[in-house]
Amino acid sequence: MDTPNTTTLEIDDLTSWEQRKRAQLINSLGGFKSVCLIGTQNKEHHTNLAIFNSVIHLGANPPLIGFIQRPDTAERHTLANILETGYYTINHLNEQIYRQAHQTSARYAHTTSEFDATNLKPEYKNGFFAPFVAQSRVQIGVQFKERINITLNNTILIIGEIKLLCFPTDCLSSDGFLDIEKAQTITCSGLDSYHKTERLSRLSYAKPDSEPTEIEFTYPIK
Repeated sequence: MDTPNTTTLEIDDLTSWEQRKRAQLINSLGGFKSVCLIGTQNKEHHTNLAIFNSVIHLGANPPLIGFIQRPDTAERHTLANILETGYYTINHLNEQIYRQAHQTSARYAHTTSEFDATNLKPEYKNGFFAPFVAQSRVQIGVQFKERINITLNNTILIIGEIKLLCFPTDCLSSDGFLDIEKAQTITCSGLDSYHKTERLSRLSYAKPDSEPTEIEFTYPIK
């Protein structure tokens, strides 16, 4: 039973909803998510750029990062380039580029680079094969390590190892914490809603015999 100003739904209630409306709701339930641009190129150096909101941390030693790729029943240029070359970049969004980043989700032809179509600039550094997004302030170079097929819905988990990092020097705290809010990284909810953030605080490591305390920031790392 609904309480005042609250809606309660069972999953069967959604079966009558139009498909896109239902997808919008389900996509919103996971809360705020990372949203990044993944840059790749094939062996012929044709570049590709695509927005993903499913990037996840998998471990620090070795430094592993993953993302979910939709089923490969249609052309997936990002996936094809990663499997062909073994390298890709993950680039944080900021307020200046989120509209261009969103546009990369359009179904451009394989011969069209989203870099060109959206006026985002490819950037190469330290001999890394895949292109970074020059306008991104936090850039991650990744080497492909493993593909896991998820049979429940035919999506694919791509796991990579971080090989290269680039970020503003004054965003790294002395304890190793990267202040992505200071780097102006934004977040998203659902499929199409973009958000700036406001930190409440950083809290100390939780222990059963004490209350957490706030962590003070010191920049940059020495």
